Amino acid sequence: MKATNESDLPQGLQLTPLDDAFREDPYHILKRLRKEAPTHKDEVMGRFFVTRHDDVKNLLHDREFYTEPSKANPGTFSREILAPSLVGDEKPSMLLMDEPGHRRLRSLVSKPFQPKNVERWRAHVREIVESTLDKISTPEFDLIEQFAGPVPTVVIAEMLGIDAVYHDQFKSWSDLSVQIGFNPFPTEAQQEQGDAANQALDQFFIDEIGRRSQDLGDDLISDMLRADVDGEKLTQEEIVSQCQLLLIAGNVTTTDLIGNAVKALLDNPAQLEKLRSQPNLIANTVEEVLRYESPVLNSGRIPNRDIHVSGCPVGHGESLSVILAAANRDPEVYPDPDVFDIEREDTHHQSFGGGRHLCLGAHLARVEAQEAILGLLDRYPSLTLSEKGFVYHAIPSFRGFSELWVSAGSSTGE
Repeated sequence: MKATNESDLPQGLQLTPLDDAFREDPYHILKRLRKEAPTHKDEVMGRFFVTRHDDVKNLLHDREFYTEPSKANPGTFSREILAPSLVGDEKPSMLLMDEPGHRRLRSLVSKPFQPKNVERWRAHVREIVESTLDKISTPEFDLIEQFAGPVPTVVIAEMLGIDAVYHDQFKSWSDLSVQIGFNPFPTEAQQEQGDAANQALDQFFIDEIGRRSQDLGDDLISDMLRADVDGEKLTQEEIVSQCQLLLIAGNVTTTDLIGNAVKALLDNPAQLEKLRSQPNLIANTVEEVLRYESPVLNSGRIPNRDIHVSGCPVGHGESLSVILAAANRDPEVYPDPDVFDIEREDTHHQSFGGGRHLCLGAHLARVEAQEAILGLLDRYPSLTLSEKGFVYHAIPSFRGFSELWVSAGSSTGE
């Protein structure tokens, strides 16, 4: 597979949003890759890109494979480059943890994210959507900055029991943490800002844990302090790590999901009008967005044995980058995969991963996106894309916008 453009990026990074051509249109590149080299070895960085749906699904669901980067062969390109802040022993992240540690942590934090418990938050999520829309005072605005970004941040902050007075600061720290956490080439100034934000967040959560220890409440931090499995409890470091993971893995992905959904609907007026006239299609709409424009481009696995993927030999300990976005548009599985159809009968997708690491916050993301999209469309019946345009962000492993300008026209609030 030849480089996608003339950039100086190493070959493997040309298959990430760090590359201009890939960032603007990954699907053309992934289509070619899926057809010509469905399991593609990047010789420069030593990892395999897997693009066919069935291969991706099977690899994600193999419960014996590893996710801890340390278990990859020496010299293998692993996710510490694309997500340096998530790798390390001082604050183990459930995202990159194998058994039995992963099972222990997941069992201790999973209860609030079960669908029946998330549904109890739906009405409040709707209130957060409405209050966020109330703050928009101009007919033209950046959807990401003023809506798609704040909504998930406030939802997570309130679930954690963070006082509203800290929400703006919380989002600022969160944004800086994400920017540095997934940037393999930060400047010295960016690194300093990111480190300061992470330290501030750590101390903030430590203080919050201390307060909850004295007076448990009805929030996620209190739930994590209460959690007990066979006499085991979460340590302070583990609770801080899970709070950070909620911000990094939850906020950016849900912001991207909302932004991608609005862009897809505005790009497809017939689908937009269909949803306006049949709001009961919202659940299917969100699933189709997740398939059509997945907020998470890829995940990773490390095989615990020698395997073959689409005829390509992959050895024990090699690094596999399973491309969710490519799997979700595989024509062998989805008729007309490049068509956005909110009435698509089969909207199953790989966007939440699979196996042991199936996304813990999947239902929360669905609820937030459903309520955000319906609330936005109800408030602005004449919503269109603005001539100011949009900018895709360059965060490896993610697909979404740093700016998405819309023109509201007249709103029902006027």
